Amino acid sequence: MPHLAFDIGFCAQLGKLQGTVKQGVFDAWEKFERLTLDQLFKDPGLKLESLKRAKDPHIRTIRIDQGTRGVVLAPGSGDTFVLLRVMPHDKAIDWAVKQKASINAVTRAVEIRDIEMLEELTPAYERIAPAPDLRLFAKFSDGDLAALGIDETTLRQVRALTSKEQLEVFAPYFPQDQREVLEYLAEGFSAEEVWRDVVSVNLAATTTDPVDTDDYATAIRHTRTRIALVTASDELREILDKPFAAWRVFLHPSQHKVAYRASYSGPAQVTGGPGTGKTVVALHRVRHLLSYLRDGDRILLTTYTNALVAALRGGLAQLVEDEQLRDRVDITTVDALAGRIVSTSRRPLRGGEEEGRWAEAARVTGCTGSAQFLAQEYKHVVLAQDLRSLAEYEAADRRGRGSRLPAGERPSVWRTVQEYTDRLAADGLRTYLGTCAEAARLLQERGPLYRHVVVDEAQDLHPAQWRLLRAAAPARPDDLFVAGDPHQRIYDTKVFLKALGIKVAGRSTKMRKNYRSTHEILSWATALLVGRPFEQLEDDARNETLLGYRSALHGNGPALFAAASEEDELDALVARVHAWNATGVAAGEIGVATRFNKGAEKAVARLTAAGIPAVKLRADVPEDMDAVRVGTMHSVKGLEFRCVAVVGVNDGALPYPKAVTPVELDRAQHEADLMSERCLLFVACTRARDGLYVSWTGAPSRFLTEAGVA
Repeated sequence: MPHLAFDIGFCAQLGKLQGTVKQGVFDAWEKFERLTLDQLFKDPGLKLESLKRAKDPHIRTIRIDQGTRGVVLAPGSGDTFVLLRVMPHDKAIDWAVKQKASINAVTRAVEIRDIEMLEELTPAYERIAPAPDLRLFAKFSDGDLAALGIDETTLRQVRALTSKEQLEVFAPYFPQDQREVLEYLAEGFSAEEVWRDVVSVNLAATTTDPVDTDDYATAIRHTRTRIALVTASDELREILDKPFAAWRVFLHPSQHKVAYRASYSGPAQVTGGPGTGKTVVALHRVRHLLSYLRDGDRILLTTYTNALVAALRGGLAQLVEDEQLRDRVDITTVDALAGRIVSTSRRPLRGGEEEGRWAEAARVTGCTGSAQFLAQEYKHVVLAQDLRSLAEYEAADRRGRGSRLPAGERPSVWRTVQEYTDRLAADGLRTYLGTCAEAARLLQERGPLYRHVVVDEAQDLHPAQWRLLRAAAPARPDDLFVAGDPHQRIYDTKVFLKALGIKVAGRSTKMRKNYRSTHEILSWATALLVGRPFEQLEDDARNETLLGYRSALHGNGPALFAAASEEDELDALVARVHAWNATGVAAGEIGVATRFNKGAEKAVARLTAAGIPAVKLRADVPEDMDAVRVGTMHSVKGLEFRCVAVVGVNDGALPYPKAVTPVELDRAQHEADLMSERCLLFVACTRARDGLYVSWTGAPSRFLTEAGVA
């Protein structure tokens, strides 16, 4: 019986396809399910046609609807066809005739390459190439490359390349697995490392039997990272209607290996840049843990903001259909968990109240430290190290604090801390971090609440919050599963998990492939951070880098706009959203990020006045509401949109002077605050999948000019 499978390239198009086209795909799939092979080739509605001028006779087209064609791999053996792309008629024909299918002799997977473009490019680069020993992959022998899955066709092209820039020209046309191998090698990884981290995880079979490079039926089954076999109509409906559902079909073997490992002997960690699938892996890990949960046990799935909580709830609902099973997972922020444990009626202190209360406490005690210094000392030393007495404070390690504090002044600071906390309690107030510290102490006394704790967006959690999470689950196998990215640390919190009793050494995985943003958007955004050190979560011995971080997708780069005035910038935003709408991007697929709440409110008002539905980003906004989501750069953290506009990227807004400690007060904190502001812009820009638009009024942010991207 014939089947129609789906290539990852088609699934990447799903958000752009109109409803009639999706219905046409569904109708075509149904025909493959009910017709014989002979009937398919004769069906006048499907029109499974061979192509004149085709580089590969196995590449054909089918009719999706009037004016739209699907490009399919129609193998000579077996009866499973693969839908590669859906395009307007002429574009589909033009793309299809250039493609060539093959089977990789190492990974045993189906590969598709734009052979016409590669054949056109290669002679030109061979003519200008220097001596062989000066070329990009000179240190790797033909045998080394063949062992990593580089075939003879690609080898000729590889040997012509001189630089990583030239590799980027060729990369979109190479087969995906081979492109990934070459990108790793070009970044300095050894052949052994590439085999371990890239090739071996793609192997679908461990047999040493020779590969039949004509057996497409077997190869299609082995291409787990890019081809989805859909066997039920409701499953296909879900994929067509929900992009998340489509992408979880393609959980990469490296991700699957992490998420579905039978058991970890202790805390485990996965790190990676934006769009590498950390959240998806965390959700799959919850799904895996649920299948082994004993009666009475519960799982905590926690993150940093309420908006992310809502996103996690939606993701888990799509991944775990059994509502009773999902009810055994508490999805909440760490701060909300702390408030529930402490069970207090004291009101959380608002951000604007903190400085005045520190100043008041200092006046009472006669402390000469500024309110800003005292607030940071309390956060980064007292709460971070869980100090509970003057003796502990006097002996505390202040490494990382750029301001000196003579031993004789520490008693005055400690008295001020006590005055501050006592006054808060007397006035019925509390701080979020103070509540977390109190909740951690209570759990340490009472015992844990959960069997497993899964943490998303871990990089911004404070040590007091980590102590709470450590106390929330017993120290046993599979106790904590942590997902985070130091490059997205937008708060000035430094955490080394080992010092908090969370040891992930030997159970830590780094992901480097971005599945969200295009290569062009990612390269632009990454320039904001390249060359700057980022401390890892697990220890302080090494720095996290962006080495090998790359995108699996290609498309348009960001659009930039320098506005003459704020009104001009808002008008341009409206025009940009209209332009995205005109290309088929729904309002609900668009996000707008601003540095300040006031900017978000102005953007909502202007978009609404222009007839574009827009809402402020909040946890209670229905997921299926078709309206542009507008929020601060902090609030879009962890979310993603098809298109994103980042507005107000002005000098004076990023970095925001009030968010940066003066260098004369604390040089180390000053640098940390600047990095947090830089990461904030990076986070906002990497929310975009297909389209990124960045605008400013007057002079652009220094972060843009320093990176050379404005």
